[in-house]
Amino acid sequence: MFARLFAPRVTAHAHCDLPCGVYDPAQARIEAESVKGTQEKYQANEDADFRVRALIIKEQRAEAVKHHLSVLWSDYFKAPHFEKYPELHQLFNDALKAASATKGSTDPKTGEKLLELIAQIDTIFWETKKA
Repeated sequence: MFARLFAPRVTAHAHCDLPCGVYDPAQARIEAESVKGTQEKYQANEDADFRVRALIIKEQRAEAVKHHLSVLWSDYFKAPHFEKYPELHQLFNDALKAASATKGSTDPKTGEKLLELIAQIDTIFWETKKA
C-alpha cells in the first residue's frame, strides 16, 4: 500500500539514458552569446518594460549555459581527459561561476568573460576529439 502511495508518478530521464556521443561546447557558446547580446541591448535601452524582459531572457539563457556546461563536464569528459588537462575541473568551475555571475549582472564584460572561458573549454574539447 505504502509503496503504491509513494511511488513516483512521473519518471524523469537524464540527458544520457542512452549516451548519444553528440557533445559540443557550441551549445553553451551560443547561449552565452545570447547572454552577452542581451546585456548589450539592456544597456542601450532605457525602456523599463524592455529591460525587464531583457533580464528575464538573460537569466534563462545563462541557466541554459550552465546546463550545457554541466552536461559536457559530467557526461563527455572522462578521467583520462582530466589527467591530460588537470586545469579542466577548475576551468569548468570558473565557467559555471561566470555563468552565474551573468545572471546577476547587466554588464557585458561578464558575458565576455563567460565566452572566454567557454572558448578555453572548446579548445580542449576539440583536442580530445582529435585523440
